[in-house]
Amino acid sequence: MKRIRDVSPFVLMLVLVAVLWEAATTYLNIPHYIIPKLSDVFLSLWDNRGLLAKHAGVTFGESLLGLAFSIVFGVLAAVWIEASGLAQKTLYPLIIASQSVPIIALSPIMVMWFGYEIWSKVAVVILFTFFPIAVNTADGFRSADAGIGEVLRTMGAGSRQLFLKWKLPSAWPGFFTGLKLSATYSVGGATLGEWLGGESGLGVYTKRASNMLRGDAVFSGVLLLAAMGMLMFAAAHLLGRICMAKRRERT
Repeated sequence: MKRIRDVSPFVLMLVLVAVLWEAATTYLNIPHYIIPKLSDVFLSLWDNRGLLAKHAGVTFGESLLGLAFSIVFGVLAAVWIEASGLAQKTLYPLIIASQSVPIIALSPIMVMWFGYEIWSKVAVVILFTFFPIAVNTADGFRSADAGIGEVLRTMGAGSRQLFLKWKLPSAWPGFFTGLKLSATYSVGGATLGEWLGGESGLGVYTKRASNMLRGDAVFSGVLLLAAMGMLMFAAAHLLGRICMAKRRERT
């Protein structure tokens, strides 16, 4: 019952938005290529379900692959920053400074380097998702309780034990915060990569539909992208809750 009460406001808000959307587009005579009726969007979703499923699978695969690379590279970068004073003074500021460069401006470079195959989309996803994982994990390492570290040292813990028993558990919350952010960003990165150059994926689908002024098809693709982003966030959130629960059981 508690979970139903928790999600009820969100569901009611979605229903209210849907009713207002359908009513406004019906009675205000808004052109379909600007905002189509919600019923037409759902009809487009159903009519093109096979094609949309194919494009959604491509975008989902690119998002997952790019996110997986970002997890590996981001965690390795955070560990290096934590382990090396030189990396703290050089790599960490460099990662922070890199965010002053608009990612959208870098994305076409990825297309030039990796062509129009899947790897250019994966590279754009990594651009979007590497930073939250690396920085939040590194900050998690730095937030480790100094008192616990002192206790472990007095008990004779070595560097490896200090990392596994003290630093690593402290980084879990930061890592999962970055993972949740990156999970949602990954869908946007894959879509942008498809816009810049691709033959399949929801980004390509919505771009082609936009060129033909098919508002219902564009919005159906956008709805799927939004659902995909929420699904990725929910999966990361659930994974984080499971891991944190197991961590509490062990302590």
